[in-house]
Amino acid sequence: MSKVTVVIPNYNGKKYLIPCIDSLIRQSFKDLAIVIIDNASEDGSMDELSAWMTEKGKEECPADADTSSIPLITCVRLGRNTGFSHAVNLGIRRAAGEYVFLLNNDTRVDRECISELVRFMDAHDAAFCAGAKMLMMSSPDYIDGCGDYYNALGYAFACGKGRKSTEYTTVREVFSACAGAALYRTRMLRKIGMFDENHFAYLEDVDVGYRARLNGLSSYIVPSAVVLHAGSAVSGSRHNAFKVRLSAKNSIYLIYKNQPVLQRLLNLPFIIAGIMVKFLYFSKKGLGTAYLHGILAGIRFCNTKEAGRRRVRFRKKNTCYYIRIQWELWRNLFRMC
Repeated sequence: MSKVTVVIPNYNGKKYLIPCIDSLIRQSFKDLAIVIIDNASEDGSMDELSAWMTEKGKEECPADADTSSIPLITCVRLGRNTGFSHAVNLGIRRAAGEYVFLLNNDTRVDRECISELVRFMDAHDAAFCAGAKMLMMSSPDYIDGCGDYYNALGYAFACGKGRKSTEYTTVREVFSACAGAALYRTRMLRKIGMFDENHFAYLEDVDVGYRARLNGLSSYIVPSAVVLHAGSAVSGSRHNAFKVRLSAKNSIYLIYKNQPVLQRLLNLPFIIAGIMVKFLYFSKKGLGTAYLHGILAGIRFCNTKEAGRRRVRFRKKNTCYYIRIQWELWRNLFRMC
């Protein structure tokens, strides 16, 4: 049983997948297994991986036995694209060890990354997860993200994005870690319900972080753990109609699911203002209609039985956590990094 299970969701990641896995093989931390969940890729990435694995000493992929050259690697090929959340949940269910390291396929992991994350988590028993410092693969001196903050407008934003890597060198608590490169405590992740598959993709990690905070758990960023990230490798650009529409839908669902009625009413003026600002922003990019369609889809979904079933029930004993979160939502209105 490996202490860390690395879960990589893959969808048409041919350009990045093998370099990503190769960087895992070169980790100084060796007590790990790798699970790749393929969401019905059509670019031949899994066939190329299978051939590469054979060259590395594996007979086939998936594999059932470890070798001295590389960790145990298991590949699961799905018949359709089920989304990020479903894919990682399949991987998490296969994890038998203490930690799960979720990793995007368009990344390369620094040799000491997992060692640094495990060292931090081993020393902090109450920590829910520890995220890596993600740097831009095209400009490694600059940050792609150091965790996420969330505010009363309903906005989630990456800490430090576009800033110099040298500005972020100390451990800090964040609202949620980016699931593109984060180490989670397996038992805690299962306790809070894992990833919500209604999200499909986008904001699913913020939702997990939110639920962790509702249970009194904290997320951190460990800057000594470094990952290079290409970004938008699947969607193709920072903003496109699919991403804008789905993110908008999930932003509404995130609020409905995690905030009790009184908290939603308290934040309603901010939420409306946030929607208006984003609509104007996306309209200038020709994506205003896609954004509104996403907002409406989110409102419709929140009126379904499925959304009601997934909603986090208010517990009086957790009042102190709601107060703390609300303070964060207001404070993060003024936090830029």
